Amino acid sequence: MSPVIGRLGIDDVRPRTADGALPTKAVVGEVVPISALVWREGHDAIAATVVVTDPEGREYTVPMTAEQHRPDYCHALFAPDEPGLWTFRVEAWSDPVSTWRNAVTKKSAAGQSAAEMVNDLTHGAELLRRAASEAGAHAAGSDVLREAASALESDAPLRERLEPALSDQVAEVLSGRPVRDLVTQGPTCQILVERKKALFSSWYELFPRSTGGWDAEGHPVHGTFKTTMEALPRVAAMGFDTVYFPPIHPIGHINRKGPNNTLVAEDGDVGSPWAIGSTDGGHDAIHPELGTEKDLRKLLARAEELGLEVALDFALQAAPDHPWAKTHPEFFTVLADGTIAYAENPPKKYQDIYPINFDNDTDGIYEEIYRALMVWVELGITTFRVDNPHTKPVDFWHWIIAKVHETHPDVIFLAEAFTRPPRLLGLGKAGFSQSYTYFPWKTTKKEITGFAQDCVRFADISRPSFWVNTPDILHAFIQTGNRAAFAIRATLAATLSPLWGMYSGFELYEHEPVAPGSEEYLNSEKYELRPRDFEAARDRGDSLEPYITMLNTIRREHPAFQQLRNLHFHDADNDNILVFSKFDAATGDSVLVVVNLDPTYTQEATVTLNMDDLGLAPGAAFTVDDEVTGASYEWTMRNYVRLSPVENVAHIFRLPLIDEPARTRLAFRHIPDEDYRP
Repeated sequence: MSPVIGRLGIDDVRPRTADGALPTKAVVGEVVPISALVWREGHDAIAATVVVTDPEGREYTVPMTAEQHRPDYCHALFAPDEPGLWTFRVEAWSDPVSTWRNAVTKKSAAGQSAAEMVNDLTHGAELLRRAASEAGAHAAGSDVLREAASALESDAPLRERLEPALSDQVAEVLSGRPVRDLVTQGPTCQILVERKKALFSSWYELFPRSTGGWDAEGHPVHGTFKTTMEALPRVAAMGFDTVYFPPIHPIGHINRKGPNNTLVAEDGDVGSPWAIGSTDGGHDAIHPELGTEKDLRKLLARAEELGLEVALDFALQAAPDHPWAKTHPEFFTVLADGTIAYAENPPKKYQDIYPINFDNDTDGIYEEIYRALMVWVELGITTFRVDNPHTKPVDFWHWIIAKVHETHPDVIFLAEAFTRPPRLLGLGKAGFSQSYTYFPWKTTKKEITGFAQDCVRFADISRPSFWVNTPDILHAFIQTGNRAAFAIRATLAATLSPLWGMYSGFELYEHEPVAPGSEEYLNSEKYELRPRDFEAARDRGDSLEPYITMLNTIRREHPAFQQLRNLHFHDADNDNILVFSKFDAATGDSVLVVVNLDPTYTQEATVTLNMDDLGLAPGAAFTVDDEVTGASYEWTMRNYVRLSPVENVAHIFRLPLIDEPARTRLAFRHIPDEDYRP
């Protein structure tokens, strides 16, 4: 069967996934750009409208505007005001009034007389009366249309006959109820709208078991939910709004790992939290040394008081003594010798973990995992960081996320997907709200620019979370322990993406690898308790906490930093100086960030701004206010900058507000000409 072709062409509708089977993404209040290629044969005028349907089934229309820099493309903006599944479709039509206007304007300008244009005048009167009739006799503006129609048929001079029909007043009336011929509907597209934290959030990772401090002999004491509660005010004071805990379940004893991932654990070694399950329970249980469900509920209540949301780790693997190993051995891969295969990622081996084999007893695995997950959802957990989702079937994630959202649509899933783009984007389409990315490995100007631009290109599908470190990732850039290196990475993560995160110890400049060339931490917290004296570090002036607090404050105060789509890079004649701007299409808030990528030496550059990307005239002079130092400067298109790692690694400038016409134009700059959709 041949594909359906409409009377008018409606192509390349965005946002839309390639096959349209799954929704794209947005959050409440986010300005969503909609665009389409609308065309027809010949030269008659055409127009288009977006018909938006909210989750309750209410429809409303948004006029589309033709783009100036790309022929036949038109666009519109809308901001969803409630969560749920929204739909939209583009409707295109032949615009006989605009076609008529164009013709009579050119003919009268060429000197044609009323007698030569009699058919045009009659046709115009018919169109205006048709518009009035379709609107209803008593509709606002109908009298204006009828009077303009009468003028066209009068005996007055041509100019006086045309003037009412070509007036702004008539144009305004018709904009609300245009005359539409050959109406053609484009495909119905879905947008899943989530709560704002799905797009804008600052994450802090800590191990609850490391919050117990030391005993009188200086030995670490296993933390509890109670001691974790006492650690939360510091996290909130730094401006983080999500605190993430690695698995809080019982930890396996069989093949338990010792410090620094040694194969043999000694008495008292705590093991890896990701080796989930023991005789104390599995994925639906709490590690006994952390406390009880009642203690966890108290912690959750305290976090809420502080403005923090607790995110739990959701790791689908099992220790050899997990209850599933006895009750459901079919969940795993049983080898020829009767043993269960442990996890491997050559050359790495994880003897303390059994991976789940999703091809065995699929229905049983799905239902059991859903049951265990819902234990935590019903306890009040609304955010989960999912461990290595790209190593599990994508159809499973689509199933379980959709099933959770049937009863708890506010739940956010962050994918720990350090993986190739097709997998990362596929997980986004399957339902993940956010994802880790390769940001930790992007350190040069070229790498950062290209990577960030790719993240913006895929904003309709995947929301990138920029993490400066994790318990598994200690990048070489910060292994020197240089304070400026840590400040540079925090600045980039917090300002380039509306989602960013850091793992505890980053603020103390922890930087020692377990071996040269390794990205694993020495004395990794994954395998042992690691309490920290944050207060003493602050007192010594040996903490990045004040700078991190400032970054999070700036992010909250500037809507521009809460957006993913609107990012523009500017030129600096020094590869160690990175310059980019962001803006908010709703408020016009605009910011400019200048970062020294060199943690060791002072760098200078001449910055050349793309003024159009800032909504400013090429010759404009304007004031920039530095949110880092409080200083103000007068800038133009070209400006000198000097940044010393000893003083400040970056300028974060507040710019003049962008006016509404410029915001609308700039909101579509992230859409490339080529088809990019996964």
